[in-house]
Amino acid sequence: MAVGRDGRDFMGLLLAVNLVVYLIIVVLAGCSLDIYIDVEQNNPHLGVNPTTTFVLMFGLIAGVIGACSVITGIMHFYAWGSGSLAEASSLGNISWALIALAFGLGCKEIILGGHRGKPLQVLEALIVIAMVSQLLYIGVLHAGMFYSRYRPYYRSYSSNYRGRGGGTDTTHEPQTTDTQTIA
Repeated sequence: MAVGRDGRDFMGLLLAVNLVVYLIIVVLAGCSLDIYIDVEQNNPHLGVNPTTTFVLMFGLIAGVIGACSVITGIMHFYAWGSGSLAEASSLGNISWALIALAFGLGCKEIILGGHRGKPLQVLEALIVIAMVSQLLYIGVLHAGMFYSRYRPYYRSYSSNYRGRGGGTDTTHEPQTTDTQTIA
């Protein structure tokens, strides 16, 4: 089996799940926020909980950043190198932090109680699913540090690069000018 193939297979599945979940979160939070802004704040679709606005706003922000994280993850999936790993892991960590914030607000909304419509209940469930799957995705991204089967390909320079002693030649030769001076 090729180096890094185990992590790559599981990461592809997580990216597909995350993309679908984040897009549904963006649509649900965006439509619900649109209804809330249009002066229908006591709509049975939304409920009357005071934390609803915050859940909708942070759910929308976390969904958009999460979708961007998935796009970066797909680019890393195809490149599968150390350069793209830094981009994918940093945006994945930011995305997980935002979805965890939306999860905390969703928990506060549930604790406060009151009537919540079905779309809000679905949004809360999708935020939980997104938080768990994003955490698994970050775990797979960082698994290469601990186990070589999950590691992407790293570039290594041999000590005998083109007959020299190192990978990069840092010597300088004196510069000569072959042009004549114009008077």
